[in-house]
Amino acid sequence: MNTPNDDVRLDKWLWAARFFKTRSLATQEIGKGRIQVNDQDAKPSRDVRVGDRIEVRQGVVVRTVLVLGVSAVRGPAPVAQALYEETPESIARRDEAARQHREAPEPSLAIEQGRPTKRDRRQLAEWNRWSASKE
Repeated sequence: MNTPNDDVRLDKWLWAARFFKTRSLATQEIGKGRIQVNDQDAKPSRDVRVGDRIEVRQGVVVRTVLVLGVSAVRGPAPVAQALYEETPESIARRDEAARQHREAPEPSLAIEQGRPTKRDRRQLAEWNRWSASKE
């Protein structure tokens, strides 16, 4: 960890804090507008300082963290977790999203296959032809 007066690029900090596996992934997410610093869209080169508030959108969940330390090197997970503190509201939102996901999973995940194949359509047409004649 660097001294509190040091500044670190946002993409490096997100990588060092283990939000993303690579810096290029962090840069891509920043470019897509999924990262905000102090309620403003940020660029990868923006400096992160102690006390900044960062919102990271990962999937449907928005995590809000406060920067407690800055580091430009990726270390072990306990060191990375010491760089930030997640707000209680963010933890509650994440827990609620996880609960909703458990109770009502995404309907599209239940689909085992996509559109029917040509063979499937023929079998369905054959079945419909015979089932319709019994009326």
